[in-house]
Amino acid sequence: MTTAQEVTTLSHFIGGEMTAGKSGRYGLVYNPTTGEVIAKVPLASVEETRVAIAKAQTVFPKWRDTSVAKRTEIVLKFRNLITENMDELLQIICRESGKTVEDAKGEITRGLESVDLAIGAPHLVKGEYSVDVGGQINAYSAKYPLGVVAAISPFNFPIMVPLAQTSMAIAVGNAVVLKASERVPMTSLYVSELWKKAGLPDGIWTVVNGDKDAVNEILENPSVQAISFVGSTPVAKYIYETGSKYGKRVTALGGGKNNMVVMPDADLEQVANAFIGAAYGAASQRCMAISTIMPVGQDTADRLVGILKDKISALKVGSYTEPDTDFGPVISQQSKDAVLAAIDRGESEGATVVCDGRDLDIVKESKGFFVGPTLLDNVKPGMEIYEQEVFGPARNIVRVDSLDEAIELINQHELGNGVTIFTNDGFAARQFTTQIDVGMVGVNVPIPIPVGYHNFAGFKGSRFGEGHMFGPDQARFFTKTKTVSERWMTSNASTSSTFAFPSNND
Repeated sequence: MTTAQEVTTLSHFIGGEMTAGKSGRYGLVYNPTTGEVIAKVPLASVEETRVAIAKAQTVFPKWRDTSVAKRTEIVLKFRNLITENMDELLQIICRESGKTVEDAKGEITRGLESVDLAIGAPHLVKGEYSVDVGGQINAYSAKYPLGVVAAISPFNFPIMVPLAQTSMAIAVGNAVVLKASERVPMTSLYVSELWKKAGLPDGIWTVVNGDKDAVNEILENPSVQAISFVGSTPVAKYIYETGSKYGKRVTALGGGKNNMVVMPDADLEQVANAFIGAAYGAASQRCMAISTIMPVGQDTADRLVGILKDKISALKVGSYTEPDTDFGPVISQQSKDAVLAAIDRGESEGATVVCDGRDLDIVKESKGFFVGPTLLDNVKPGMEIYEQEVFGPARNIVRVDSLDEAIELINQHELGNGVTIFTNDGFAARQFTTQIDVGMVGVNVPIPIPVGYHNFAGFKGSRFGEGHMFGPDQARFFTKTKTVSERWMTSNASTSSTFAFPSNND
C-alpha cells in the first residue's frame, strides 16, 4: 500500500503478469474519502486490448481440456487465498471506493458466494444421456466452454461483481478478460495476483484497464464469445445492442429504481430501520438500494416520516477509518455534484426536504466526496428524482392511497430491478408478489438481493439479454450444449440406404 502522498502507476494483467500500459493515456484514481489522487491507471488502446484477447485465446484450449476436477481445485485455492488476505483486500477496497470496513467485508462475503457456487461447477455442467432412443442409437448432451469471455464491471462493487461475473466462467473452462472500472482498478489487480498464486494458468485471467476504446474492442473482437456487463441502463443498452450485433452472447444489467411499499399493518419502527440500511448503505451506490419508500395511507406516511427524520438525522457520514461511520463518500466529485443537483431539482419541483444532506459540515468543508443523507417527501411521479436513478444518498417518499396504486406506479416505471413490501398480511404479500413486474422481490426483506446460488437479474430497463448474474444460470450462460447421437455398427447391420427421416420407430 502507498502513503497518502504517493501516486502509484498501475498496470494491466496480461499473460499472467503485470504489464505496463503503452497507450500513453491514463486515468486518475482517487481516494474518495480525502479527494486525493492515489494512482494513475493506464487506459488501454485498441491494439493493447486486441493483444490481451489474443493471448487469452491462445491458452484457452489447454484450460478447456483440463479436467473439471482440476479446475475447481484451483477455484477452491483461490477462495482460500481471498479469506487469507481479507485484511489487505479490505484496505484496498476502502481506500479506492470510500466504503466502510463493514460494508467492504460484506461485499467480499457476498462475492465468495459466487466462488462457492463455481466450486460446484462439476454438478452444474453435467449433461444428459439416453440409451437406445431408436435403432440402437444412444443420445447424450454435454456442456462445453465458449472460449474467451469478457466481463465489464462497475465501480460500486470492486470485488463482488467481478467475482460474480467471472468465477463460474473460469470454473467451466473459459478464459476471462475483465475490464475493471477505471475508478477502482486496484482491487481487480490484487485479485489477479491471487488467481496466479492459486495456480490458474497464465492468460486464463486477464485484466485490461481502459475506457471506451477497450470496451469497443471487446464488443467487436471476434474472439470474444460472451459479455457480462453491470452498470447504468444507458450503457447496458449500448453494450447489449452492440455486442449482439457482433454475434455475441450478452447479459447487460442496468440501473434500478427500487421501491419499498409499507402497508398500514407493518411495524413502522422495524420498517424505518430496514429502510435506512437499504437506502443509505454504501452511500446509496448500489443498484439494489431502496430509492423510494411508498407508505400506504396518509396516516402511515405521517407516522413513518416522523420516525425516519429522527433516525436519518442521527446517521454519521465520515471516513472508513472511523469505526462509528455509517457510510462514506460517493465515488467522485462529479457524482457528488450530480447528487446535490438532483436534490436541488427535487426541491424546486415541489418536494419537501425532510432531512437535508447538503447542510452538513463535512459536505461543505471536506475535500472528500461526501453527501449527507437526504430524504424528500411528497415526491410525485414525473419529478426527476422519482423517475431517474440517483446514485447517492438522496431518497424520496411517494405517498399512495392503496396497494393497488403502489403496484400500478411501480409497474409503470421503466426500471424493474428490485422491490419489497413490508406487511403482516399474507394476502397483501401474495397479491404484491404475483402482480408486481420486477425481477427481484422481497417480503419484509429490505434488500431483496438473492444469495449466490439463486439467479440475479431485474426486468425491463434493468436487464438486457436473458442471462443472470449469480446462480445456476451462470453455468448455462458460459457454456454451449452439444448433443450427440451415436451408434456403433455390428457386422450384421443393414447396409442398404434409407430415405425416411430418422425416428424412434427404427
